Amino acid sequence: MPVDPSALIAPTARIHPEAIVGPRSRVGDFCIVEQDVTIGGDCVLEPYVFVKRWTSLGDANEISAGTVLGTDPLDKNFKGDRSYLRIGSGNKIREHYTISRGTKPESVTTIGDGNYIMTSGHIAHNSTIGSNVVIASCALIAGYVEVEDRAFISGGVVVHQFSKIGKLAMIGGNTRVNLDVPPFFLYSGFDVEPMGLNAVGLKRNGFNLAQVSKLKKAYQLLYRSGLKLEDALARIEAEVPDENTLHLTAFIRRSERGICRPRQSQRR
Repeated sequence: MPVDPSALIAPTARIHPEAIVGPRSRVGDFCIVEQDVTIGGDCVLEPYVFVKRWTSLGDANEISAGTVLGTDPLDKNFKGDRSYLRIGSGNKIREHYTISRGTKPESVTTIGDGNYIMTSGHIAHNSTIGSNVVIASCALIAGYVEVEDRAFISGGVVVHQFSKIGKLAMIGGNTRVNLDVPPFFLYSGFDVEPMGLNAVGLKRNGFNLAQVSKLKKAYQLLYRSGLKLEDALARIEAEVPDENTLHLTAFIRRSERGICRPRQSQRR
């Protein structure tokens, strides 16, 4: 049976006969769930949520009023082919949010687990959001963006297409992210630039003094030493190697757009 008998469906909701709604999920008034949609168990859809075709949600997701999931990509090249939005489990997506499916046929926009996505924003086609990420209100995530686990994106941030944000990076409010943002650090400025360690985020995630000390040294080598990038990466790997600093250097070496840098006046 597509709709589990234990699911609670409001009388004004419209669920396509081919959609799947899992056990104990609740679908509020005036929701629309199209065909080829799968909603896991223990999910909550508040009133006026619209889940469009080829979207899947895992378990225990909470979707607030006025949100639209699986929208057609905001891309002039989109031809209407089948593509997907796949959302994991334990996510909270607040009011008036939109997330698009992929542009190319059979491509995917992916949202991981345990994310907290606040109000009135957009995640565009083919983006990949990791797990336990916070995206604050009015942030805009363009197409093909990658955000690693436990990053924090503040309100009003604009992330340019194809940019990458590393894990446990924190982006300050109203920042424009137009280059790759390495993990573990704090960033701000109109054009994104490094400001130091994400000390609060590291503490909340249980980093010990030794780990923080190595990341601090890595930050100094990368952004304050005046070394060429490859020389800075080599010294980080030689002088302060651990799983975090090696993740940092691997992230930077994978960068195709290049990483953000401090303003010239900050280098010393």
